[in-house]
Amino acid sequence: MNLRLAESYTFTDRNKAKQEHTNWHNVVCYGVVADIAERLSKGANVFVDGSLQVREFEPNDGSKRRRVVEVVARSVALITRIPGVNELADEQPHPEALTAQPEVEDNETAEVWPR
Repeated sequence: MNLRLAESYTFTDRNKAKQEHTNWHNVVCYGVVADIAERLSKGANVFVDGSLQVREFEPNDGSKRRRVVEVVARSVALITRIPGVNELADEQPHPEALTAQPEVEDNETAEVWPR
């Protein structure tokens, strides 16, 4: 399964004007990782761990060979937005710091997804 991942960030330029920039990444998922990626919805905050792969191909229109850089995902995790916590991190979620734990009564157990 292939998906497109948007990485957006803001910065202040030399003229002290706030700028926003978005990088788009091609992500290739196989096996169980693809099963999880299929469940994601557009706009979901995700953490992708993987390696870069460079491949070349010839387009069908006969034009010059092209080179593509892709992320081959080892894991994909949904990052849950937690009100009040993300704002402290300047809207830049960190997957390990934002692990949501469900509330559990004294003698209950909680199911955590994914397993």
